[in-house]
Amino acid sequence: MPVEMTDPASLSVPVGYHHVAVATGTRTAYLAGQIAHAPDGTTVGAGDLAAQIEQVYVNVAAALEAVGGSFDDIAKLTMYVVDWQPEKIAAVGQGIRRAAKRLGLDTSKAMTLIGVGALVDPDLLVEVDVVAVLP
Repeated sequence: MPVEMTDPASLSVPVGYHHVAVATGTRTAYLAGQIAHAPDGTTVGAGDLAAQIEQVYVNVAAALEAVGGSFDDIAKLTMYVVDWQPEKIAAVGQGIRRAAKRLGLDTSKAMTLIGVGALVDPDLLVEVDVVAVLP
């Protein structure tokens, strides 16, 4: 596995993500602007943050598979959430857990969540960028 997740004892214990990713692979993949679109371009889960996060994670897995990688290869994930409020953390967690169950994988990664005013399409509530290190 080219990416190992760790949480140093000298830092607080995170919930649902890791503080540090150590990458030892040979190729890097950058996934930009992963959004809640189905393969036909329609928006999945309009108005439902958890549903959109689940679809985004499904899209990330598909994009990584297309370049010979997997979710295990993610070194860093950045999530942009429209009109962020702390109350939305439950929907974020729900979407990630649903994606983990649907995909049968560990979705806890080194991750940053950033609140934004809007995305390119007003129906989109979340966008994700990923850096992955492939074998």
